[in-house]
Amino acid sequence: MGMPSGTELLIIFGIIVLLFGAKKIPDLAKGIGKGIKNFKSEMKDDAPESASTEAPKKVEGKEEVASTEAPKTTTQA
Repeated sequence: MGMPSGTELLIIFGIIVLLFGAKKIPDLAKGIGKGIKNFKSEMKDDAPESASTEAPKKVEGKEEVASTEAPKTTTQA
């Protein structure tokens, strides 16, 4: 099932005009265009945020673990 030919597209467009009316089609197209534009802008805005929130972590191995532990004190009685 490939792309519809020219006559099939004209028939589909004619049915759309009959269903929605000629006056509402530009409004529908404008709404779809605004939705796509908003979606693209949100996708561009979201990409830098996700990269900046995940800062690279430097792991130093046992030294870092030792520095985060509380110092152990021994008491002699």
